Amino acid sequence: MFGLGMQELIVIFVIALLIFGPKKLPELGRSLGRGLAEFKRASEELKEGLAVELSAEEEKAAAVAHEEREPVKAEASSTVGVEEPKGTSETRNV
Repeated sequence: MFGLGMQELIVIFVIALLIFGPKKLPELGRSLGRGLAEFKRASEELKEGLAVELSAEEEKAAAVAHEEREPVKAEASSTVGVEEPKGTSETRNV
């Protein structure tokens, strides 16, 4: 746990007991626990939100890349085998 041994934890507990007293120490522990739980919950929500936005951005980039490739194929297939009529756009002056 954070690289602290049993002796260090006992020293920290004794100092906290002397500073805050036996009546305030349980309250302090509860509020610290609630604060840590809220922080953990908020960080999980942030991770989930970032993951959703990242996947949406990847999907958008994939769709754009797909759309860029698709018109090129459509243009190539629409011009294959199509002959333009000759002489229809000529005008004659008589």
